Amino acid sequence: MNSLKPKYLTVLLLIFSSVLLTGCTSKKWYETSREPAGIAANPAQEPEAIIEFYAADAFSWRGWFAVHTWVAIKEKDASEYTVFEVVGWRVKRGLPALKEYKTTTPDRYWYGAKPEKILSVKGDKAAQLIPKVLDAIKVYPWKDEYTLFPGPNSNTFPAWIGLQVPELNLDMPFRAIGSGYAD
Repeated sequence: MNSLKPKYLTVLLLIFSSVLLTGCTSKKWYETSREPAGIAANPAQEPEAIIEFYAADAFSWRGWFAVHTWVAIKEKDASEYTVFEVVGWRVKRGLPALKEYKTTTPDRYWYGAKPEKILSVKGDKAAQLIPKVLDAIKVYPWKDEYTLFPGPNSNTFPAWIGLQVPELNLDMPFRAIGSGYAD
């Protein structure tokens, strides 16, 4: 009976290894989809103010364990969203981790992973909260820092906003590793 244990262990190790390897994308980051997911309102058709938080599986094998999160803001009658996110590779290039850009598609795939909305606030409530969210972004203490674990990272940033603007009632996903760093 004891002679079977190494065989079972070997088989389990082979199965685990093959499953783990299939979870790793064979694509390079620049070959993955960055297309819109079609879950954000078209700003040309939606005049109301909008605040949305998104999450998508992290790139490659990290997506098994963690998500990347970001926030998009559209002021009332604006023709595009302003997206804010923290990206680690920017720090390695001497840039701030906190990135801001304008787009009509804040719901783009995160390097092959389809995003989901984790919070959406629209209308008058969004219009009232946007100045508070923007104020929180201005004082985010880790704009130039990124550490995969325990943080600060891409999940620390939205969690920070949620703590500064409790009226959002932001509930970060379980796999938002680093979101607790803001506490």
